[in-house]
Amino acid sequence: MEYKKNDTVIVTIEDIGSDGEGIGKVDGFTLFVKDAVIGDTVEAKIMKAKKNYAYARLEKVITPSPFRVEPKCAYHRQCGGCQIQALSYEKQLEFKANKVRNHLLRIGGFEQELLDKVMEPIVGMEEPYHYRNKAQYPVGVGKDGRIVTGFYAGRTHSIIANTECYLGVPGNKAILELILDYMKRNGVTAYNEETGEGCVRHVLIRTGFTSGEIMVCLVINGRDRKRCKAGEYLPVQEKLLEELAQITGMTSVSVSINTEKTNVIMGKEIHTLWGEETISDVIHVRDMSREGYPLTGQELCFKISPLSFYQVNPVQTEKLYSLALEYAGLTGEETVWDLYCGIGTISLFLADKAKQVYGVEIVPQAIEDAKENAKRNGITNAQFFVGKAEEVLPQKYEKEGIYADVIVVDPPRKGCDEACLNTMLKMHPERIVYVSCDSATMARDVKILCDGGYELKKVRPVDQFGHTVHVETSVLLAKTNVREV
Repeated sequence: MEYKKNDTVIVTIEDIGSDGEGIGKVDGFTLFVKDAVIGDTVEAKIMKAKKNYAYARLEKVITPSPFRVEPKCAYHRQCGGCQIQALSYEKQLEFKANKVRNHLLRIGGFEQELLDKVMEPIVGMEEPYHYRNKAQYPVGVGKDGRIVTGFYAGRTHSIIANTECYLGVPGNKAILELILDYMKRNGVTAYNEETGEGCVRHVLIRTGFTSGEIMVCLVINGRDRKRCKAGEYLPVQEKLLEELAQITGMTSVSVSINTEKTNVIMGKEIHTLWGEETISDVIHVRDMSREGYPLTGQELCFKISPLSFYQVNPVQTEKLYSLALEYAGLTGEETVWDLYCGIGTISLFLADKAKQVYGVEIVPQAIEDAKENAKRNGITNAQFFVGKAEEVLPQKYEKEGIYADVIVVDPPRKGCDEACLNTMLKMHPERIVYVSCDSATMARDVKILCDGGYELKKVRPVDQFGHTVHVETSVLLAKTNVREV
């Protein structure tokens, strides 16, 4: 039977797609149904039809799945943040582990038998809510003309008005409502993406989970009176600072100037209005080989600025980085390269167990932060370079002869550059630890490294982002006896 747009069908969901959508079949015709859960029988309306498949909207759950749960957030279907909040957490972990496995099978070309041997159980969260230490809230005007903040609806720039996100820190709600109330009382305008007019664009809130320190950064459209009325940054600025300063833990209030018509949230110009320029937080090392992942006693303190890259889930970050440290297998005699090192979080973890660590990152401010973090923690055997990993690594290896016993790589979603992978193969370290935020590009890169003389030894997913489809993975590769570079 041929189906077309606006047709309504009843379908049983048999699988989950990589973006969290339910997958079912009717008369051999495949349907992708957003917000449907594996095991559901649903009524769905076809929104976009192709020859053999279609995308459909969930209209009604006829028979709920045994894995369906009641989401905490009333906006989970509209908001683009939590794609799978209606799925039980245990099933979420199963989905993410299978996602990593399937990418290694289909993209990496690894055999089932090998994956059965090397894949370790996914590291889940004890509490998969309120885990984000950073949130960026767009500010705009609702249909009724009132200033609102919240999150964008999926695949749109339409703001869902909501100050209570169950993934963020509970205290964010009070901060947002204070700022909204202040704007309304003092005639501060919200930014309009279409016209480029209006003052406040976003509110960034960062919280140190260990320190309890809070940072608020208001992203504003400019300093001129036309865009931000009656004040250098905000009207009656002192009153707002007074009110924010009363919040327990408030450590830093700043503005980021962004006058560009762009989707980029933060501007390059930042001014501290009150308190410190940064907040601090502590990451602990955990023993990932023991049940419950107990702390080992080692800890590192980091300073975080509005522009710093810092993992948003500190509890799971401790587990992810501790896992990378375990996979690196350091004895104190190794020279280690940490590629895409950010502010040096993994580098400094490694430095305590290595002879020498070299970190590479393209963002100059991140490297300055990494150097400061090394100094703050009394670490003298870590050196950092600004530049692209695919350019710095060949230069340091081929021209200066700096080798590697272990390479740790934590690339962006697009994975590693080909030149970077080729240099890693030329350096031929004993071990490569690949930390990934995208298992598809990880599988692609790991295949290249294994074709070049490495063996897949361990794979372990880590759930950094509960109720979303995203998953981190730590992979251990060891060199084989035969080099094929």
